[in-house]
Parts: sequence; C-alpha cells; structure tokens
Amino acid sequence: MSHLLRKPFGTHGKVHDITPHSAGWRYVGFAVHRLRAGEEVGEVTGAREVILVMVEGKAAITAAGQDWGTLGARMNVFEKTPPHCLYVPNGHDWRAVAQTDCTIAVCSAPGVGGHAARRIGPDGITLTQRGEGANTRWINNIAMENEDFCDSLLVTEVFTPAGNWSSYPSHRHDEDDYPRITYLEETYYHRLNPANGWALQRVYTDDGSLDETMAVKNHDVALVPRGHHPCGAPHGFELYYLNVMAGPLRKWRFVPAPEVETLM
Repeated sequence: MSHLLRKPFGTHGKVHDITPHSAGWRYVGFAVHRLRAGEEVGEVTGAREVILVMVEGKAAITAAGQDWGTLGARMNVFEKTPPHCLYVPNGHDWRAVAQTDCTIAVCSAPGVGGHAARRIGPDGITLTQRGEGANTRWINNIAMENEDFCDSLLVTEVFTPAGNWSSYPSHRHDEDDYPRITYLEETYYHRLNPANGWALQRVYTDDGSLDETMAVKNHDVALVPRGHHPCGAPHGFELYYLNVMAGPLRKWRFVPAPEVETLM
C-alpha cells in the first residue's frame, strides 16, 4: 500500500490522527472523529490553529471560552449543503458533545494568534461550479485565500460527479517561490457515494521521482507532500473530499503539469 494512503483506524472514535510528524512534513495536521450521540471529544490547540468541520451530524461545541451552540445540519455529506465549521485559534481548547451520530474533521496548522475564534458557514458558503464537461466539480470554500479567517489554514470541500475528474488539470504547489508558486502541504479526506465505491488519486512529480496511483475508498485520507495530484471518480461513484492545505505563506499559487498546460 502506498505510504501516501492512510486508512481509518476503524469506524468509531478517532479514526484518523495525522500529524506533521507522522506525515513527514511541517505544517498540516488532520484528524477525524466519528461519534455516536451523547459522546464527547475535546482537545487543546497548543501552538496550532484549528478548523472544526461538521462533515455530518450535529454537535454542541464550546471553544475559546465561548458556547457556540449546536453546529451541523446535514446528516449525509452528499446532501451538498454548506457545512457548519468553527475556527479555534492556537492557545485555546475546544469540546464537542455529539447531539446525533456525527463526523467531525479537525484541520490544523501552525497558529500565531492573528485571528479570533469564529463560526464559519453555513452563511457565506455557496456551492460553486468549477471546470466544465467531464472536469466539472462543485466547491464549498470554507477558508480559502479570500476568506481572512486563519493564520495558516486553507480548507475547502469538493464534490465530484460520477465519471468526472477533479483537482485537474494536474497542478502542483510545492515550491516557496511566491508569486509564481507557493509551498502547500495537502491532505484529501475522501468519501464515496455509494459508500462501497472507490476512486483514484495520483500523486506525481515532473521528474518521476514520486509517482503513485491510489485506489481510495470511503474515509481514506491521501497525503500530498509534493507534486501533481489529480482525482478521478469512476462511473457510478460520486466523490467528496475535504482538502486541508498549509505552508509558510497562506496563498494558493500553483503550476500546471507540462502535459496539461494547454488545458489551463
């Protein structure tokens, strides 16, 4: 199995716990909690900022000394409604109590105390089309560059229809050379509809020193330390993924793969 493909630990509790150390990089952390109604989870952010994404279900959340009430509305991620999220700065803590069965993603990156805790979505998040034809996909931007919510994090959701490509034309963001390109590590948290489906993700560099193609399944996470990283959803399987990116500069600048430059 590819070292870039991380399988969930199980179907309940903390099923992913990806840290910069375990990923072999410097910035991005990513965890997933799958809770039953009544269960709770909480953490201290330490030196890292966090965005909690209610992927599915509802939870009552307190964080940074405030009661944020119950977050979450969609019970199945493929409803495609805007997510409920919460930004928690570094140096604080958070606690979530599941009101229903729920899936909570914890996106993290280095924080410098530059932003206050805040709700993100569902207001202000609009499902937006990107691409055309067999390259069409639908985006829920949670905290990308235009949203000045965070110190380091860039977070977005993508829905790719069955039979379509996504994160395509192939592109990379693995050099710290702004404004031409920025260095951003990235995780992909994959979900499939139906749940027993699969999709493909390739991660490859121009020189071929890294070239891996992974069959991703429901709840898998793919790591993108460098290189291009397109995804494909076979006919019959709809693909969702939650992207987390971070690096030394909170800007998303990329370079296309040579073979697809004419498609950009």
